[in-house]
Amino acid sequence: MADPKPTRTRDTEPEAFVEPTWCIHNQALLQQVHPSDWVNPEPAERYHLVVVGAGTAGLVSAAGAAGLGARVALVERRLMGGDCLNYGCVPSKAIIRPARAWHGARRVAEDFSGPEVAGEGDFYAVMERMRRLRAEISRHDSAQRFSDLGIDVFIGEGRFVASDAVEVDSRRLRFRRAIIATGARPFIPPIPGCDEGCYLTNETIFNLTELPTRLGVIGAGPIGCELSQSFARFGSRVTLFDMAPHVLVREDADAAQIVQQSMLRDGIDLELGVEVLRVDNTPAGKVIHFEKEGETLETTVDELLVAVGRTPNADGIGLEAAGVEFNQQGVIVNDRLQTSNKKIFAVGDVASAYKFTHTADALARIAIQNSLFFFRAKASDLVVPWCTYTSPEIAHVGMYEKDAREKGFEVDKLTIPLADVDRAVLDGADEGFLRLYIQKGKDRILGATLVAEHAGDILGELSLAVTAGVGLNAISGVIHAYPTQAEVIKKAADTWRRGKLTPTAKKVFALFFRLFS
Repeated sequence: MADPKPTRTRDTEPEAFVEPTWCIHNQALLQQVHPSDWVNPEPAERYHLVVVGAGTAGLVSAAGAAGLGARVALVERRLMGGDCLNYGCVPSKAIIRPARAWHGARRVAEDFSGPEVAGEGDFYAVMERMRRLRAEISRHDSAQRFSDLGIDVFIGEGRFVASDAVEVDSRRLRFRRAIIATGARPFIPPIPGCDEGCYLTNETIFNLTELPTRLGVIGAGPIGCELSQSFARFGSRVTLFDMAPHVLVREDADAAQIVQQSMLRDGIDLELGVEVLRVDNTPAGKVIHFEKEGETLETTVDELLVAVGRTPNADGIGLEAAGVEFNQQGVIVNDRLQTSNKKIFAVGDVASAYKFTHTADALARIAIQNSLFFFRAKASDLVVPWCTYTSPEIAHVGMYEKDAREKGFEVDKLTIPLADVDRAVLDGADEGFLRLYIQKGKDRILGATLVAEHAGDILGELSLAVTAGVGLNAISGVIHAYPTQAEVIKKAADTWRRGKLTPTAKKVFALFFRLFS
C-alpha cells in the first residue's frame, strides 16, 4: 500500500528523511544503514585496520581489507552508504530518469509524430519510487552485510583519541593502521538571510513530496544544473544563479554552451554573472536579492536549493589528537594517501579534489595496498573520468588542453560533431561533439570531452584508451557496431588517420598506382 501523502513538503533536519512515520521506504532504508537496534561489538585487542566513515571510500576500504584476511573495524556516525546512496548518485539519478521521460513524452508529438500528451504527472509518485529504489539498493551498504563480511561495525560518533586509537561510545579501538573516509557536506556560502531552514541542499531536496511551483538554485555546477533541469522538466519554474558567465565553468565553454542552450529551452531562467546579496524569508516566499551588471534585482521562489560546492568533514573527529594535519580543503595527504601520521591514511571526498564515487572507490584500493602491504601505489597515477548528467550529458576523461600544455605537451585538437554520426541523427540527438586532445606528432590521447545524450555510457572506451595508452591507430582498427552513437570514437580515429596522409605520401601512392595500372 502506498504511503499516505504528508502535509509537509520537506523535513528540516539533515537526516530527517529517516524520521517520518509516513514513509515505509525511509524506514526500510534506515533499518539497513543505521539500524536502531544495532549493538556495537566488543572491540578486538587491536585491529589491523580501523576505517572511520562508511561512505563509498570507507566501505571499499573495509571490505577489501577484510577480504584479504585483515582484522577490520568500521565506524559510521550517520548513515552507511554515505552521500552516494543517501543524498547523491542514487536519489539524483532516480529522479533524472523520470524527468527525461516526462520531457520526452511532451516532445514525442513534435519530434517523432507521436500522440499528443496532456495533463500533469505525479511528482509525489516519482519521489516515492526514488525512495523505494534507494531502500532496495541500500542492502548492499547495510550494517548487517558488512558485519557478515567479518567486519566489526560500530554505529556512533568516532573520534581519534591518540595516534593509534579511535574511540566510539567509550569503546577504544586500537589499530596498526587507520583510514579516514569521512566524506564531505554541502558548503553554505555566507549569504545574509540564508539561514538553516531557509534553504535546501542535496541532503534535503530529496525529502520533497510536492513539486515547488517556483524553485531557486544557487550554483551552476553539476549538482545545480542536473537538479535545475530535472525540476524544470517536472514543471517547476526554475531560476538558476551563478557568478560565472556560463554554466559548468570547469568544462570547455562550447561544451557547456550546448547544455546551457538545452536548459534555456527547458524554460530555466539563467541569472549568470550575478552576485546573490541576501535572501528574505517572507510569507509570499523566499525573496532572492541579487546584483547584475550594477543593478539590484529580486525574484521570489517557494524553495531555494544551495549547490555551490562541498566542505570536507575533517573537523570534529579528533585529528589533532592523532597528529593528522588538515585545512579547509580537507585532510592533507601525500601521493600515497598517507597523512602526517604515517599510520593513518585518508581517502575519498575528505582528502581529494575529485569528489566522485568512482574516485573514492579507486583511492580506497590504493589505500588498502599502501596501508597493509609494501606496495607503493600513487594517487597521481589515476586517470579520473566524470560525467554531468544533464541533457545532453558532458563526460570527460584525462587532461583538458590547458592542463596538457601546462605539463609541457604540444597538443592537437580533433572535434567530431555528433551530426556526423548516423545513429545520433536517427535518434534526434545530434547536438554535441567528441573532442580529443592528442599529443602532437603521436597518436596518444591525452584527454577527451564528449557531449551527448549518453556520454557517460560511451566514455568507457576513451577512459581505457587514456589509462592504458591505447592510441588512435589501434582504435581505428577496432570494429564498432553500426549504427551506434559510440561510433563517434571510430570516426575520430579514422579522421586522425586520414590526416596523417601527407601530400608527399599521396604522390607516392599516385605514382605506385600509375605504375601498376
